Order: sequence, then structure tokens, then C-alpha cells
Amino acid sequence: MASIVSEMPIAAADRREARIAWLLAAPAIVLLFLFILLPTFAVVLLGFTDFELGYGGFRFVGLENYAELIGDRTFRRSLWNTAVYTAIVTPISIVLALAIALLIEAETRAKAFFRTVYFLPVASLLVAMATVWQFLFHPSIGPINTFLAGLGIPGPNWLGASGTVLYGLSIIGIWQSVGFNMVLFLAGLTAIPRELYAAAEVDGAKSRLDRFRLVTWPMLAPTTLFVTTISIINSVKVFETVKTLTEGGPNKASEVLLFTIYQEGFVYLRVGYASAMTVVFLAILVVLMFLQYRVLDRKVHYA
Repeated sequence: MASIVSEMPIAAADRREARIAWLLAAPAIVLLFLFILLPTFAVVLLGFTDFELGYGGFRFVGLENYAELIGDRTFRRSLWNTAVYTAIVTPISIVLALAIALLIEAETRAKAFFRTVYFLPVASLLVAMATVWQFLFHPSIGPINTFLAGLGIPGPNWLGASGTVLYGLSIIGIWQSVGFNMVLFLAGLTAIPRELYAAAEVDGAKSRLDRFRLVTWPMLAPTTLFVTTISIINSVKVFETVKTLTEGGPNKASEVLLFTIYQEGFVYLRVGYASAMTVVFLAILVVLMFLQYRVLDRKVHYA
């Protein structure tokens, strides 16, 4: 009997603590529902309609929008361009960010200065920086082609030719992503215990390459998984550079998925069709994240 009485205050305290936790979490839950779950549900629902902006009524068309997507050459082209852009930007930005983070971590002086310099592209307004990149990529007076001409290499029309425009945009994407990824890697490097390096050196890992292979890289695995996830998401979401610099041209060579969705929804006003594209876009992201975690998470060492 005494044990039952003693357990009652504990149960009451647990319930009180649970109520307080729900009250504290309530604002975040409401915002999550209003700004993420509800819009996502609305997009999924609109994907089954022929709703157009400016028209009062709409009707349910079932899977007609998705059937149209299968035969839409513009959609297939934007999907392919997005995949190519992501395949270029993601691995290069991760490798460069890791290399820069290792160099900054090894630097005993001016760490704050170099962190700030490399992080500036992340803090810069990309739309404003587009003017700078237009000048850099200019086919006749741009510094990049001027430098190539000095080496005897004819510079291409980076943003005006179908064969090079996606590579030009990828360079901008790498420039923008490296700083953010570098900061994440620096945080991961800081969290590695220094004792592990001393132990590895005692065990025979004398060179920096050996210490990186045996200590740094395994301990950075959780950070690398997170950086890879964020980099893929950011690459697939590319929009500002395409909208500002190329408008998807020339000949749709730089039209990416989000730009196509924007065109269909806000230029052609076909909200139902754009919503179906958005559902496909979200499904691609979910599948990519699922596959990535299934493949990479097994190889991650969590300290």
C-alpha cells in the first residue's frame, strides 16, 4: 500500500512535466502545421486539379497532370539539368570545403579571418552577386576568358551557349556552397578529441595523411553525412542563379526543376500542373535522402 501511495506523486509529477513539455512545444507545432504540413497537403491536393490562377472554379482531374508530366519534354529536360547540376556541385563543394577546413584548422594564426573570407559567399545576396558573375563570365571582357586567353585557350560564352551554361552555373553553385560546408566541417573537426591524434601517432601514424585516414575521416563521418544531405538538398533547390542570369536559356539548356515549377505556376498560371511537379520534386528529395541514409548511415561511426 505504501509503495502505491509513493508512486502516485511521481505519476502526477510526470503528467505535469508532460503538460509543460507540450505547452512549450505548442508554438513550434502550430508553426510546423501552418507553414509546412498544411501547405504540403494543399500542394498534393491541388496536384489532382486543373486549378489556374485568376479563374474562380476548378475541377478534379485525377492523375491527368502526372500523365502530362511523363510526356512533357520541358519537365524531362529540367529534371536532367537538375541532376547534372547536383552531380557537379555536390561532390566538388564537399571536397573543397573539407580541404579548406583542414587547412584552416591547421593554421595557428588568422583562423577567424579565413573563416570569414570563405563564409562571405554564403552571407552575400546572390541576386546582387549575379551582376559580378555576369561580368566575370562575359565572353569578351570577362576576367575568366581574359585569363584563359593568356594561356592560349579560347574562352567560351559561359552563360550564352547551350554547351557551357550549366557548367557556368555550377561554378557559381560551388562558390556559394563551399563556405557553408566548410563551417560545418570546422565544427566537426573541433569536436574530434586531440588525444586520438596522440594515440594514433604512438601507434605509428606519423604522417598527416595517416592521421587523416585513421582518425579524422572516420570521426568526421557523421558530419560528412549531414553535409552531403544538406548539399544535395541545396543543389536540387537551385533557382536564384537560373532566374537571374539565364532565365532557363539558351534553348532550355539551364532550365532546372524549380524554375520550371515557377514558370508553370506564376507565369503560365497553371497552379494544378505546377503542384503536380512540386509533388514529384518532393518525392525525389525524399527518395534521395532515404537512399543516402540507407547507404551511408551504415558506414558512419558515431562517437
